[in-house]
Order: sequence, then C-alpha cells, then structure tokens
Amino acid sequence: MAEATNTIFCVILAGGKGRRLWPCSRQSQPKQFMDFFGTGRTQLQQTFDRMLKFMPADHIFISTNHIYAHYVFEQLPELPRENVLSEPVHRNTAPSVAWAAYRISHICPEARIIVTPSDQAVFKEDAFGRNLQECLQFVTMRDCLITLGVKPTRPEPGYGYIQLGEETAIPDLYKVQSFTEKPEREFARMFMESGEFYWNTGIFLCRVRYLVECLRKILPVVLRNIDHEGQTVTLGEELAYVEENFSKFPNLSVDYGILERSDSVYVMRCNFGWADLGTWHSIYEAMSKVTDDNVVVDSEVMMEDCKNNIVKLPSDHLGIIQGLDGYIVAEKGNVLLICKKGDSSALIRKFVTEVQIKYGEDFV
Repeated sequence: MAEATNTIFCVILAGGKGRRLWPCSRQSQPKQFMDFFGTGRTQLQQTFDRMLKFMPADHIFISTNHIYAHYVFEQLPELPRENVLSEPVHRNTAPSVAWAAYRISHICPEARIIVTPSDQAVFKEDAFGRNLQECLQFVTMRDCLITLGVKPTRPEPGYGYIQLGEETAIPDLYKVQSFTEKPEREFARMFMESGEFYWNTGIFLCRVRYLVECLRKILPVVLRNIDHEGQTVTLGEELAYVEENFSKFPNLSVDYGILERSDSVYVMRCNFGWADLGTWHSIYEAMSKVTDDNVVVDSEVMMEDCKNNIVKLPSDHLGIIQGLDGYIVAEKGNVLLICKKGDSSALIRKFVTEVQIKYGEDFV
C-alpha cells in the first residue's frame, strides 16, 4: 500500500461474546479467539495479519474485555501490551471506540483510524487494500466518516442496511441516504430487491479528531474528565480511571450512535469478497460446498441423502448423518445443536437465553 502509514491507526473490536455461533463459540471462548476453520490462525489473528499490511503493529489496538484479555496476549505476542484496551464491563461498540479514540488522539492528533470487527473474512486482499487507500485519502481533508458496504446476497435481518444517496466524484463512494439496523425480514427483502441498499460491514474510517467530536455528542462525559486542566495523565492513571468509570457508559453501538445520527457519513460500495464469520448462515455462504451443497467445517463426517447443511464437530468426533436438508449440526463440549439453517440467528439467541435460564452458565 503506497499510503504513508505514520498517521494510520486501527482498532480491532474483539470484546463480543460470540453467541450467534453457539454452541461452538462460547462465553468463555468466543469465536474471535478460536481457530474455527482449522487454518492455524484464529479469527483475531487473521484480522491482525490483514491490518498489519497497512501499518506497524504498534498502531493496532485491540478492544476487548477483562475476561478475554489473556487470549489477546497469548495470540498476539508481537502486539505491545499497552495496545490491548481491556474493559472491566461489557458495553457496546461506541464506548469501546471512544476509549480507543481517546488513546490514539493523544498519541497522534492527526491520526486516521480504521475500525474493524475481528470476525470477518476478506477473500480479495488487493481490492480491500485499494478501498482502504481511497477512503483514507478521502477522510484526510474532510470531517466525515466512511463505512464499507457490500451488496446483499440474501434478506438477512441480522445485518445493518445502508441506503445509497448522492454519488460523489469518487467512484463507488456515496453519501448515506439512510441506515437501518437489523430490519424485519420483509423489509430486508425489500431493501435487497431495490438495489439501493448495501450491507454494513462494520468497517469504517475517519480522522480521529472528527470521531472524538461525534462521540462527544452521543456519550456522557466520562473520558473527557481523565485529563485535568489540560495535563495528560499517565497510562496507569488512565487505566485506573477507565476501571472505575467505564460502567457509566451506555450500551450503545457505533452504528446506532453515529451512522444513524450524523449528517456526514459516506459509504464505499465494495466488492472485496467480504464474509461475516459471526453467523452459521454467513459461514455457509462463504465456504466451499462439498457434495449436495453441504458445508463441513474442519470435521470428520459421513453423509448420506443430505443437502444444504453445515456441520461443525469436535476434532475427535466422527459424525454419521442421514436424511437432513437445510440444517445446522454443531457440537462442542456439553452441547449438541441441531436446528434449521434458515432463521438460525434468531433461533440461536432464543436457545441461548432458554438454556442459560434452565441449565446455567456452563452451557452457554
């Protein structure tokens, strides 16, 4: 990438509980810290590897939770320990990004930031790099935020949808007309069929000054009180302050807090082979199919008269499956899940809640 890297920073969001891939992704070890596909690298490591092509390691920050910080230290030993922003309580992405923006703004006030989830796949790295470069150049001189959008392939109610507005002079870059987070399936189908809406990948870019300004409008005064009388505090004082005050933040996402409320949001229409690896259905779509459109994820399976299924079993298990059409078969530890693939995200949220209430935390 030709773009100079001295002002480019990245925040990788890795604090989620990963419940959409239950039971293989568990509260004790969510999907981002698993080598889910048997590649030798976890989802977090693969995201880190991808961003390392655009900036040095000390410009990458990982946002996570106290209970998961040890995974980050173990899996990314080359990352400076102070670049792990470990939160004392679970909140949503807006507070996480606010802390990262505070830290980065003190390191480099002219920083340009890439914020990305930790559980996505990019199959066309060159196209991805070109999109990032174009977006970084655009935000350098503008107070705006650019999110990366991809064309929907199904009426998925679990994603955010971005409506393209006025086209800019930059190819494939549009002003955002509207943003709808997780619509009902009927609306998702209308959005997809209209051709005007793109999926929100959750990857966005902007200057840190503008990001801080936007976050100040939607979040309570928390981080602004760290620095007293213009004197920057030490790292230890910052961590102590966050430990005591982070719980004051609301449970608010960046998507809802900024994308839906800001007047200066753009979307880059992208085609870099994006896949959200956070749901069973998205993994099914992203992976190569074997006989009869079945997807087998790093598992030993014998299948007869089966089609359109996705299977993920423990490495020491053999699955013998007959007569299934359109199912998820997933097992880890003390839970075996067999359910229809169609509306799996909603079903699994329901199952996790019911299992937690009836059987306790050991099963979620």
